[in-house]
Amino acid sequence: MGKWVVRAGAALVVLLLVAFVALATWEPFFAGRDEVHLSQRSYSAEIIRDEFGVPHIYGTTDPDVAYGVAIAHAEDDFATLQDVIAMARGRYGAIAGQDGAAVDYVYHLLDARGTAQREYPGLPDDTRALFDAYATGLNDYATRNPDELKLGNLFPVDGVDVAAGFALRQPFFFGLNGVIEPLVTGEPLRREYGPDIPGFPREATVEPAIEPRDEEALAYSPFGRDGAMSGSNAFAVAPEKSGGPTILVSNSHQPLRGGVAWYELVVESEEGWHYAGANFPGSPFPFLGHNRDLGWTNTVNTPDMVDVYKLEMDKSGTRYRFGGEWRELETETVTLPVRIGPVVLPIRREVHRSVHGPVIENDKGFFAFRYGGIGNLGQLDAYYRLNKAKSLEEWESILARMDIPSTNFIYGDKAGNIAYVYNAAIPDRPEGPDWRTVLPGDDPALVWDGPVDYSELPRYVNPASGWLYNANNAPYTAAGSGSDLSPDGFAPELGVELKQTNRSRRAWSLLSEAGLLDREALEEIKYDTGYAREGYIARLWDDLAALDLSDDPELAEARALLLDWDFKADNVGRADALALKIIREFMSSSYQNKPWPDARAELRKAVNHLKTHFGRIDPPMSDLLRLRQGEVDLPLDGGSDTLRASTLWDVHEDGRLAVRHGDSFIQWVEWMPGQRVASRSIQPYGAATTRPDSPHYADQMTLFVQHRLKPVHFWREDVLANAKRIYTVSHTPHR
Repeated sequence: MGKWVVRAGAALVVLLLVAFVALATWEPFFAGRDEVHLSQRSYSAEIIRDEFGVPHIYGTTDPDVAYGVAIAHAEDDFATLQDVIAMARGRYGAIAGQDGAAVDYVYHLLDARGTAQREYPGLPDDTRALFDAYATGLNDYATRNPDELKLGNLFPVDGVDVAAGFALRQPFFFGLNGVIEPLVTGEPLRREYGPDIPGFPREATVEPAIEPRDEEALAYSPFGRDGAMSGSNAFAVAPEKSGGPTILVSNSHQPLRGGVAWYELVVESEEGWHYAGANFPGSPFPFLGHNRDLGWTNTVNTPDMVDVYKLEMDKSGTRYRFGGEWRELETETVTLPVRIGPVVLPIRREVHRSVHGPVIENDKGFFAFRYGGIGNLGQLDAYYRLNKAKSLEEWESILARMDIPSTNFIYGDKAGNIAYVYNAAIPDRPEGPDWRTVLPGDDPALVWDGPVDYSELPRYVNPASGWLYNANNAPYTAAGSGSDLSPDGFAPELGVELKQTNRSRRAWSLLSEAGLLDREALEEIKYDTGYAREGYIARLWDDLAALDLSDDPELAEARALLLDWDFKADNVGRADALALKIIREFMSSSYQNKPWPDARAELRKAVNHLKTHFGRIDPPMSDLLRLRQGEVDLPLDGGSDTLRASTLWDVHEDGRLAVRHGDSFIQWVEWMPGQRVASRSIQPYGAATTRPDSPHYADQMTLFVQHRLKPVHFWREDVLANAKRIYTVSHTPHR
């Protein structure tokens, strides 16, 4: 009997070992494929690193440069590039566990791969050549550095893989995660209102968030906790207002690390591509910056880009009614890899699609959604063409294609023009239906096709004020009194947001009050740390003033500090740290339609935190708010909704708030009449944010906290004069 027990135990151990080995190794084999279309072209690029490690990439052809972009970026941050490629292949869960699997679910739900496979062959030859070259650069780096690989069989990739990453990410710039997450969980849709339907009660009108919901809505975003472009400021000033140059200031608020952290670069080819700016991991070209003649920057806008439909299903749950007939619901079973410790579990899930678009089933029924730009990958070509545009007319003609699904564009050029386009591929909806409610899925008339015409969008060119700005606010405050557009001039079906941020209130006021907007004056506005006592700030301070704190002297003392505050997060006032801690929750509530917090409870949280970690309620804010990278630990200024933005942070064990999102890549561009373009820039950390051994891991931090910018070496003679390393990278295909 004992022998049988021993044998059974040994057999069980063997079975468990076999199961462990299988779970630890199945995913790379499962992900193997034969259909990768590798480029058969040769490439050669010269990379020059300047004193801050910024890569300047030169090539004979544009594809040569794109190849060099991939190599240079991988040298500085291959870890993040692998995450982005894993997302683009539906394999992120094998790296990031449950959070990654949520991204993979959305990848399948949106049919990112199918969109890329359908649309990529129709792109112009030179655009596909750019993406094929970029993919080749990633493959070569992976082959030459196998010790850095996170996941087996992740490479090689091709242009379609890179394109699939765009198809996955583009809808999240206008907040698609705010629809997917409630549909998955069965919660009310925050962006919808109208007649009650089962499971979706009437809600007040809500403007989409400028700050992501930290751990909830973004669980289904391919950008992680911090979302994509969830804030930003931008300024353009004409020569007559600046006293000299056309000025363009790019001040995007992004996560400081990860898949949508900016990477700075300068590119130049003998085919006329010459551009200085920044991209996101997974892109062969910059998304913002300037060329010789013109430049632009972006801020997030949040028009109503998504429509939700409730499907009427038959008893089998496999067919839906549409136009008086029953149609089969498209259903696919997908495998999501979910890493848990050393093993990867294969989790099977069904994804559905209807004629409307992706379909999500919850306990309230089946809901389809359709969004602006669905099935369109034209932005891959549009951004490339924008990089090489030479005039305002050419630049606008590219935007007018409506291939870039969303984001405001703020523009300046050497001719002295400034412009602001509320760019969005807003659905071309017929008048009549209430598009802000959940729509009946059986009516074909409610399934629109394509965007509105470019001429219907809010747009400014050379306003009389001489300046333009956007800070994630309605486009109807952008150029000052007498120059601002009226919302009455635009159709309600566009769903243009009407919100104002504190940053917007401050920018509009400061720009309007300014006389000359030269470099000094505009820098003071860009780095402004003030709050206007309006909107949610006014409501919060009214709540604080109304509190009865006679039973709690400590809270009464804290409240007194706040009531005397100068409303500046500048590291000077005694109440700065308290204000920093308390404001964010109320801002989040206001912008995201979450329940309004209790002022007393939030004040108690702030006091407890400061007392626990600093022993006082009025420590210098510079002790609390920090910019941290490796061993470098510096004080920071700004708040969650100030023009100098320190938006989101992690609370470290020592109680300090380590900023992870806010002011990120800043670029200041100037065209003086008759002179060549000149620009300056800064990053919060450095060019190599995931390479602790690099001298450029944290070498820009001191400049960043001091509100200083470094020169951008746009012209080759300047690059060579400041070169620290010059080398060539190349690829010769196997024949």
